[in-house]
Amino acid sequence: MPIIAKLALEDGTIYQGEGFGFQTIKAGEVVFATGMTGYVESLTDPSYKGQILMSTYPLQGNYGISRDWFQSEGIKAEGYIVREHNSHPSHSKSEETLSEFLNRYEIPGISGIDTRSLTLKIREHGTMKGVLATEDIENHEILDMVENQPEIVELDLVDQVCVSKPQIYGDDFKHRAGVLDCGIKRNSINALLKREIGVVVLPYKSDVKDIVDYDIDALLVSSGPGDPTRVKEAAQNVRDLKEKMPIFGICLGQQIIGLAFGAKIYKMKFGHRGINQPVKDLNTGKVCITSQNHGFTVDPQSVDDTSLRMNQINLNDGTPEGLEHQELPISSVQYHPEAGPGPHDTDYYFDNFVDALKNY
Repeated sequence: MPIIAKLALEDGTIYQGEGFGFQTIKAGEVVFATGMTGYVESLTDPSYKGQILMSTYPLQGNYGISRDWFQSEGIKAEGYIVREHNSHPSHSKSEETLSEFLNRYEIPGISGIDTRSLTLKIREHGTMKGVLATEDIENHEILDMVENQPEIVELDLVDQVCVSKPQIYGDDFKHRAGVLDCGIKRNSINALLKREIGVVVLPYKSDVKDIVDYDIDALLVSSGPGDPTRVKEAAQNVRDLKEKMPIFGICLGQQIIGLAFGAKIYKMKFGHRGINQPVKDLNTGKVCITSQNHGFTVDPQSVDDTSLRMNQINLNDGTPEGLEHQELPISSVQYHPEAGPGPHDTDYYFDNFVDALKNY
């Protein structure tokens, strides 16, 4: 017998569909992602912590689940919204269905709703608080839950996904990079290991002396969820280490680097989430297609008053996609060069980081 599921939004809208995954009730910020593929990578991306994810592409689950595609140890999104859920995957690597995957991590899913309508609503009104229920609940109860949940800017989400103690990978390599962990993706770690660079993943609150004691050659400030202004210790670590080693930031890492040098941050209307965002390099004129997942960005006008300069922009809305320091070997990108499942246009940024690491 089908499970009745409900999705309630803060504007009072209630969508009713069919539930799959785990039977529970979860709250979060409702956001959409535009990729045709990559639901495993997205659901396990720590940057989706605190959010209920909707895929705009209508069919999801058709190639199943493989641990090879995980970006963390499990699902980090609070819930999953799809137009059509496929329960019979056909892929040689598939280990379980999408519903079994959600059930294993106690995450609810809803299918059979008009995701085009919901996407248009979010594009018009912006991201909204929501509650997804795959358990029986009255309409007034679920709307009360929506109203009473905190805004995403009030949540310390990074603390829920970052490491609590250092983790070391590739200890036998000659060179070593430190990762200031705000919600690192496995693809970022693997991109460095593939280039024979050891990795030390460190809590973002680590003391500078402890970071330096690991004898790292450069620092990567990772991606992660939520409002970067709540991660003050990470920005302070960038300020303290700025003249000691090369520093590279990805996504939330760009925002933290921006804050460290005096730029301002603002919350976007509905953010960038998907694998088709065009980015132009202002130095070369080259355009790349990128994978993105963020709801906050650096205010471009505030960069003018800092020692940073904007060197890449998003061609859809002109928001900053890359920053670089005018004197120090410090740079960042707002997108994900480690993208999974793709595109891989900007994978060369890890080569640039490794070059800086080895030659500083």
